[in-house]
Amino acid sequence: MPHTTVEYSGTLAEALDRPAFGKALHEALVTVAGGRADGCKTRFVRHDDLYIADGSPDRAMVHVEIALLSGRTPEVKRALTEAVLAALRENTAPTPRLEVQFSVDLRDLDRESYARHEEPRTAS
Repeated sequence: MPHTTVEYSGTLAEALDRPAFGKALHEALVTVAGGRADGCKTRFVRHDDLYIADGSPDRAMVHVEIALLSGRTPEVKRALTEAVLAALRENTAPTPRLEVQFSVDLRDLDRESYARHEEPRTAS
């Protein structure tokens, strides 16, 4: 746990270094928010059909949605969103022809109702 979804404009496919951002994101989830490294899961979703602001093809976006078990303070949540924004900027190459919007949304998962199951590996 935590679960993260990164949605990004297809025009940023070459600019967004997904492995490097994923690594930085997971490090922030562990060091800032106290998550477990082996529980971090990130899905990257490319969108080629977006309409941003006035619909100009010169606009692009990366939106990160993080779902964490509840219990973090507002200060920890803010520190995490700032760290994620910084990691996005560091791991997205300059795109002079595009106006890029970065955003982060952090949501609490209810500890009382969240459930998970992990299948153990079998020896081969």
